[in-house]
Amino acid sequence: MPTSTRELADRLGLHFGDPALLDEALVHSSYVNEHPEGGTESNERLEFLGDAVLSLVMSEALFKRHRDEPEGVLTTRRAAIVSTRGLARIARRLGIGDALVLGQGAENSGERRRSSVLAGLFESIVAAIYLDRGLEAARDFILEAAAPELDAAVSADTLKAPKSRLQEHAFSSTGRAPAYRIVSSDGPDHDRHFVVEVAVDGTVVGSGEGRSRREAETHAAEAALESIESAATETVTP
Repeated sequence: MPTSTRELADRLGLHFGDPALLDEALVHSSYVNEHPEGGTESNERLEFLGDAVLSLVMSEALFKRHRDEPEGVLTTRRAAIVSTRGLARIARRLGIGDALVLGQGAENSGERRRSSVLAGLFESIVAAIYLDRGLEAARDFILEAAAPELDAAVSADTLKAPKSRLQEHAFSSTGRAPAYRIVSSDGPDHDRHFVVEVAVDGTVVGSGEGRSRREAETHAAEAALESIESAATETVTP
């Protein structure tokens, strides 16, 4: 059963002077498209603002936590957290997708689980908090929600996108970029299913699936990195 706005606010410990802001943050454009007569606004404008607030808060937090790291490394850390995939992970952990108001078509096609939708939802909630209670409240919410990512003791290299990491490996070992190939692409336009494989120096090293070519390529790169790292571990094991 979908979570109500009030239930979500209570669960997240949010208190709004203007609850309508949170209501708007939870409305996906598909619902507005199916109910144009209702005069309801989607969360797209809030998503735009929330992206900027998140970038500021994360930049400040990483700047203070990693005082010896140069700009490039800080940029990599921030990108890993505020990327679509990173924000979707936070959104799933908070369970905010249950409160999203979707059109019936989008609901049936699984939009509630899509990473881009969840990331946008999180950004919209951040913007609603910012507009209602100011930057300090938005900062507190963001830092608590992203605490596992901020506190993770990982090197900057492991935070890079899988495709970037695989490309670096391929260039360093073969002098050429990895090659991605679509194995299959099935389903209607609103619910596509892609299967992609990736090869390094002509050898297939991973495959992945997704609802877009980009998502499938990312999963293929992840599988390739796991395979490469596993092979390297076996090589050095006596």
